[in-house]
Amino acid sequence: MNENPMDSNDIHILDRDGKQIILIGTAHVSRHSAELVSDTIASEQPDTVCVELCNSRLATIMDKDRWQNMDIVKIIKEKKALMLFMNLLLAAFQKKIADKFGIKPGQEMINAIEAAEKTGAAVIPADREIQTTLSRIWRGMGFWEKTKLIFSMLLSFGHSEEIEETDIEKMKHQDILQSLLSEIKEDHPIIGEVLINERDQFLAQSIRSTPGDKIVAVVGAAHVPGILKYIEQNTPIDLDALNTRPPAGNVGKVLKWLIPGLIVMLFIAGFLMEGKDAGTDMIWIWVLANGIFAGMGAIMALAHPYTIFSSILAAPLTSLNPMIAAGWVAGLIEAFTRKPKVRDLEAIPQDITSIKGFWRNNVTRILLVVVFTNLGSSIGTMTAVPFMIKLLS
Repeated sequence: MNENPMDSNDIHILDRDGKQIILIGTAHVSRHSAELVSDTIASEQPDTVCVELCNSRLATIMDKDRWQNMDIVKIIKEKKALMLFMNLLLAAFQKKIADKFGIKPGQEMINAIEAAEKTGAAVIPADREIQTTLSRIWRGMGFWEKTKLIFSMLLSFGHSEEIEETDIEKMKHQDILQSLLSEIKEDHPIIGEVLINERDQFLAQSIRSTPGDKIVAVVGAAHVPGILKYIEQNTPIDLDALNTRPPAGNVGKVLKWLIPGLIVMLFIAGFLMEGKDAGTDMIWIWVLANGIFAGMGAIMALAHPYTIFSSILAAPLTSLNPMIAAGWVAGLIEAFTRKPKVRDLEAIPQDITSIKGFWRNNVTRILLVVVFTNLGSSIGTMTAVPFMIKLLS
């Protein structure tokens, strides 16, 4: 680059508590941003480089064989399939745009790490764990909001082909996930609160508490105004509170058991109040609604016939058991029926760049099976209950 990096409008310099903080605002898929990061670190020779990465994302960048080490069965058993699916959509959106313009996803972070190693600076991941961020968003949404979120991510991912290089500068003022969710974030204030405001606070506190006299911090430009505000105002920030993954609320815990209990009571009421025929009809409504919609979810994911059949059988039972879900059963059967091979794991980075690839790859298709089967079972429950109640009237 010909220009002095310190003359860039993307760089902000703060002096606080005997430290000099050089804050660089970047676009995550911008070649200019990647070059600016390298030039700035090389010229400034900082003691520490903070990057807008959490520990797990930093490890992902450093571990080139991360996909080969994935245990999909373990992920399903630990109930992490949905979070992994959302992470992959986010990674796919970023990679698809980056590939379009001939740059690696997160190249500015890679450059920051490499430049820090050349200058002998320490590298500090300053961001909150992505799983915590997604969990805080997820717990703040209702069922239909969650459903809309998943499909909006899929649809927005498909629209990434329409983005031109001139749009990258506009994206500098948005978080990557905000860009992916641009059509729904206005309707869901929690997305902006958790993705931007909370992480602004987390990043600001991490950066200002980082050891070293001279610190270069590389963050997405969307976070720069908030970070500057919190550092300049010296606002006290409780990282422990921001790091907490919210447990299921008391209402959610109660409903988790109450809904199956009420459904069982409906069955009993049907037999006692309306007789054997009505009770039997209720059971059939329940079995058919849950089974059909769960099966449709598995079909949408292009699951193996054994998986589709198992989801139809499992859904009526798992919907009455708060400890297990139809999607987990279907996902495990899909994993054993179409066991992912090494080539599937190696192909994940490329396959997630297309909608077709998500369905073609055995690993990502398993995640689709879990998500869509669970969604279908939930819809089946909500469809069956009104019809069952009608039989009592």
